[in-house]
Amino acid sequence: MQSTPNLRDALRHSNAIASLPEDDLLKAEAYRLAFDDPEFLSRREARGIRFQLEMLKPDLGMQQAHVHHTIVVFGSARFLPPDEAARRLQAAREKGDAQAITLAERAVRTSRYYEQSREFGRLVARYGLTQPPGERFYICTGGGPGVMEAANRGAHDVGAPSVGLNITLPHEQSTNPYVSPHLAFKFHYFALRKMHFMMRAKALVAFPGGFGTLDELFEVLTLVQTRKAQPVPIILFGSDYWSRLLHLDVLAEEGAISPEDLELFCTVDEAQEAWNQIRRFYNL
Repeated sequence: MQSTPNLRDALRHSNAIASLPEDDLLKAEAYRLAFDDPEFLSRREARGIRFQLEMLKPDLGMQQAHVHHTIVVFGSARFLPPDEAARRLQAAREKGDAQAITLAERAVRTSRYYEQSREFGRLVARYGLTQPPGERFYICTGGGPGVMEAANRGAHDVGAPSVGLNITLPHEQSTNPYVSPHLAFKFHYFALRKMHFMMRAKALVAFPGGFGTLDELFEVLTLVQTRKAQPVPIILFGSDYWSRLLHLDVLAEEGAISPEDLELFCTVDEAQEAWNQIRRFYNL
């Protein structure tokens, strides 16, 4: 994105200051241009400005790339590709470590979600490539490993760009290598990241995951239920997982939600089934 004339002038002014001989005045933090002062921008009082910047930068980046419609995929960052899970199981068996074998067998079982997420990414991306750039569906994930990586990888398999909205965390924070570099954005604030997930979302597919996946899922359900967001397909992938984890009928039975609220989402077990739900919703 090119700089505006005013910004170019300001940057030239900043560079000119930096080239002058240093003295006490020019070394003072107070003399820095406000937008050129990272210490100032990091202050608690500047949090509102950081909110605005974190809202604006990805928005402009996606506008420039003609990304207006996304299919959002959530899910665990910890699930492995099938080949990696199989290697770990073989290594555990060779060592004869019972605990490692148990964990590796679980990794093999959950690797199905990785493969299905990858296939779903392929299905969405193949369709997207048949549409004009501004009308395509783009895969959008949290940009991390596991299920997120798999969906981005599926788009990458067929030569389609995809979006990654990563966030700085103590762990699991590296952007996976299948996100398109010009569509890889990093966030500090969860709230702004979730807003960007919903701004362009035409569907949400939630694979099995942990607290983060549940947080994102229930945020979307709440926004659609309260009509703060337009209705979109909300698809839970993996009936066995979600039936053991969620018993949402209880909410309707106790009067905490309306019975029709249970129709805001559906459950599927195959990538093609998830894509079919979206196609039926939009008459594609």
